[in-house]
Amino acid sequence: MNPSAATPPFTPSDLVARFEHAARAAKFRIEHFGSIAGIPLLALTKRTPGPRPRLYFSAGIHGDEPAGPLALLDMLESGVFDSRANWFLCPLLNPTGFLHGTRENADGLDLNRDYKHLASAEIRAHVRWLQHQPNFDFTICLHEDWESKGFYLYELNSTDLPGYVDAMLTAVEQCCPIETAAVIDGRESVSRGLIRPIADPLQREQWPEAIYLVAHHTTLTYTLESPSALDLPTRTRALRAAVEATLPH
Repeated sequence: MNPSAATPPFTPSDLVARFEHAARAAKFRIEHFGSIAGIPLLALTKRTPGPRPRLYFSAGIHGDEPAGPLALLDMLESGVFDSRANWFLCPLLNPTGFLHGTRENADGLDLNRDYKHLASAEIRAHVRWLQHQPNFDFTICLHEDWESKGFYLYELNSTDLPGYVDAMLTAVEQCCPIETAAVIDGRESVSRGLIRPIADPLQREQWPEAIYLVAHHTTLTYTLESPSALDLPTRTRALRAAVEATLPH
């Protein structure tokens, strides 16, 4: 459990209401693809006529990591998600975890390990929703790590094209230190602040969201990890800076 997030800054219902208010103002479509403990599982989409990249962002799959949902809400309220792309947002995937400030859902399941076996109602509903969406040009999953001292990210890139690692880390270090450890989250880092995990789904007994996405919906995905050791506004700004660094490209 992330000790800095034991008391979430908003209830899940409050957060959903704020997302829906901001989504209506920004002309997003609001979908409830499920409901957990009376709280909607929320998807926000906005499609622009003409050729536009399709970009997907998720957050809140661990209930003790509030910076991700708050970063998406901040960007939505600030007009970041404009006409330059087709946007797909799932901003609060674990409402009961967020309610109790726990990584797991109310049944004690880590939802970010459930995309292979689909044991939870939350992830079954999310996968059904994803199956009705087009493929994405890239995806970003927003997280926190309460054990790290700096920001880092995972990259899964099955193309020969360059990704956005340098742009994201350069933007983040203006407001947040970058993790420099040789081993991060039990994995060897490729370079400062960067992990490239095993991408082959067949080699993974448990699938996090990023593995499911690269197996079925995209060729490029990032998992961003903001350090929970820092205050909530700083780690929220770090996640926002990383996301916004990808958009001009």
